[in-house]
Amino acid sequence: MNPQGHAALVTGGGSGLGAATAAALAAAGAKVALLDVNENAMHEVAAQTGALAVKCDVADADSAAKAVAAARAQHGAARILVNCAGIGPAKRIVGRDGPMPLADFERVIKINLVGTFNMLRLVAADMQALSPLADGERGVIISTSSVAAYEGQIGQAAYAASKAGIVGLTLPAARDLARSGIRVLAIAPGLIATPMMLNLPAEVQKSLGESVPFPSRLGHAHEFSRLALHLIENSLMNGEVIRLDGALRLAPK
Repeated sequence: MNPQGHAALVTGGGSGLGAATAAALAAAGAKVALLDVNENAMHEVAAQTGALAVKCDVADADSAAKAVAAARAQHGAARILVNCAGIGPAKRIVGRDGPMPLADFERVIKINLVGTFNMLRLVAADMQALSPLADGERGVIISTSSVAAYEGQIGQAAYAASKAGIVGLTLPAARDLARSGIRVLAIAPGLIATPMMLNLPAEVQKSLGESVPFPSRLGHAHEFSRLALHLIENSLMNGEVIRLDGALRLAPK
């Protein structure tokens, strides 16, 4: 699918991977709506890209439904959804203070996994009502997993489980929605220089980058967005999770 002229939703569009993807989609001529809980960051990106900014808690059914409706009212039903919203706090299952609070685990699962599914179900319902394009395609949905889904490190039980859930969701969702001409994919990035990573000390960033076989550096958000654009444009790509990691395999810690 050529993104030009089509409505696109990007969750977590206020920073990092979401902001880069929103910018790339806008540059490709898509009508972009940013969905984020961080209104200040989201409006900054919107001002830079010309995108629509819509406050949205992806893990809340009502908030997400209202955000999708608000974007639809401005741009029409979306043919593109890129799920980038997520959190990644680290905590051991049993630490110095005892077992990890169940609410902490539930929060990560709810935002990263339930939030991804929430947006997928709502936007897919809109896509199904659209007229098919020339090749029969109605839409494409890309979610963000992580290499932690495969090699979760110590302290990443909640994060790794949430991202592994996205891996497990991708193929059945693609099969479920295939009859409607909707493709479903996911990207599993490795060590990317997002704001969270860039807040680490310079020596830590350098060490992390050197752990990547090649290229031995942190990835860039624009490399994620370029892959997302390719997946949108390549109609044969469906039901797959693509690692974007420079051949990195995470050690236990």
